[in-house]
Amino acid sequence: WLLRYLMAPSPKTGSPVLFRDRQDAAVQLADRLLAVPDPLVLAIPRGGVLLGAALARELGADLDVVLARKLRAPAQPELALGAVAEDGSIYLNHHAHAPDDELQDYLDQERRFQLAEISRRKSLFRRDHPPAPIAGRSVIVTDDGIATGSTMIAALQTIRAQNPRELIVAVPVAPPERLDAVRERCDVVVCLHAPAHFTAVGQFFEHFEPVDDDRIVALLREVHPRPVPARAAATAPHPA
Repeated sequence: WLLRYLMAPSPKTGSPVLFRDRQDAAVQLADRLLAVPDPLVLAIPRGGVLLGAALARELGADLDVVLARKLRAPAQPELALGAVAEDGSIYLNHHAHAPDDELQDYLDQERRFQLAEISRRKSLFRRDHPPAPIAGRSVIVTDDGIATGSTMIAALQTIRAQNPRELIVAVPVAPPERLDAVRERCDVVVCLHAPAHFTAVGQFFEHFEPVDDDRIVALLREVHPRPVPARAAATAPHPA
């Protein structure tokens, strides 16, 4: 099955650049999200945090990360078999369902590896503040784009379990067929462009620089959740 998947025809190249950079994409997304009440932006690291921070600023929203990592195919690290979220839950793409024993052993090993990386990032990215509260809030989950949708779907599964008021996915670009899978797991999808010919997220950006951990930590310090006690005090009923 994996060989057949890898040999599938590639989309055509030469797609137009749609965004100057992640900031530009965030501003365009914000125009579609201005009516969302009390939003919490959850960004998927790494590049998604640059976009998420800009989106949070535009919306006056809280910002936090949601940690999910793709499960890489054997000898093909750019191909996602699925993804694992920080709560340990797994989403497998259709071509990885019902794996044989050899592939299952590989998936178990890859899951352990990615959970260790998630644990490292959790310690780093949340060392200054606890996770933002999700229950009852309008949660906007964002990344700088969707390719297979694996990490986004894994993230949505773990967020849905925390009872948000509504669950919104906001991305600049994604292939149409993967958006269908994402829509099944959220309430609203906002995607600016869903081109038929899709090779990689970066092809639609003029500037698509790599992002390191230090930059993410700095952004989370700049745009962080408001303190829970302050929000609770502001919304608590006055005594009679």
